[in-house]
Amino acid sequence: MPPKTRQTALPASLAEPLERFLAYLRNERNYSQATLNSYRQQLETTAVRLPVQRWQEVTQSMLQRLLMQDFQQGLAPRSLALRAASLRSLFRFLQAQHPQALNPAQHLKVPKAPKTLPKQLDVDQIRQLLDAEPDDTLGYRDRAMLELFYSSGLRLEELVNINLPDINWSEQQLRVRGKGSKERIVPIGRFAIKALKTWLQYRPELAGPALPEQDSQALFLSAQHRRISTRQVRQRVERWAKLQGLPQSLHPHMLRHSFASHLLESSGDLRAVQELLGHANLSTTQVYTHLDFQHLAKVYDGAHPRARKKS
Repeated sequence: MPPKTRQTALPASLAEPLERFLAYLRNERNYSQATLNSYRQQLETTAVRLPVQRWQEVTQSMLQRLLMQDFQQGLAPRSLALRAASLRSLFRFLQAQHPQALNPAQHLKVPKAPKTLPKQLDVDQIRQLLDAEPDDTLGYRDRAMLELFYSSGLRLEELVNINLPDINWSEQQLRVRGKGSKERIVPIGRFAIKALKTWLQYRPELAGPALPEQDSQALFLSAQHRRISTRQVRQRVERWAKLQGLPQSLHPHMLRHSFASHLLESSGDLRAVQELLGHANLSTTQVYTHLDFQHLAKVYDGAHPRARKKS
């Protein structure tokens, strides 16, 4: 997919190195288009405000001042951290081409984002969601998507990119292409297998002659006769949450969080959860240990003789 067209007018002395950097991320690092768009947006937003015409003239104080302005204008700490990380990555790339150059973004400081636990559904809410009774083609497709999200802990983009050959029916396994085009194999639960087999009976209704060749192997199709989009999946997940009377707004990533925390509560195997989620670093998975501890604390408070509150 071609890179996103630049929306900001930058001088060539800034724009050309930026384009080389994005091409490197796309071709050498296999970054997704969504990640490339994010890098572009962060870097162009900074570059257009620089008081210099070349990246080599940028100083740490310039960048720190711009980040401070962003913070004063209400940019969240997490977004500031993303902007600083994008700048560090860009200057590392430029430094590799010109070893004598400095990295003015190396020691940028940004406010720390408050640690928040990922939202999740409890087991009863998951059951309430997945007990939905579909009555049309889109409903059977949606149920298969919901079951697969929770069964295998998929990211949204991983789900929409699944192709029919990615499913190993005999082993009940799925080949998933994750971040950076890294592949992993995850199990598919029996309820998801059943929902998928039912959906495949209805899939031909959304295939037909209008289906583009590049989408011919897509597992999940839209009513527009093409691979379903991430936006459409979000809308359908929210729709089913409302239909099933769930009290909170539901997005696909909450199903992934629920998968991880429920699995960790049952197994206690952090390494296994890391592998199933496709996390490169164990530290990313460790956020779920906080959720697991909350669960254990409730069990302790309810069961241990010395923990029970006086009535």
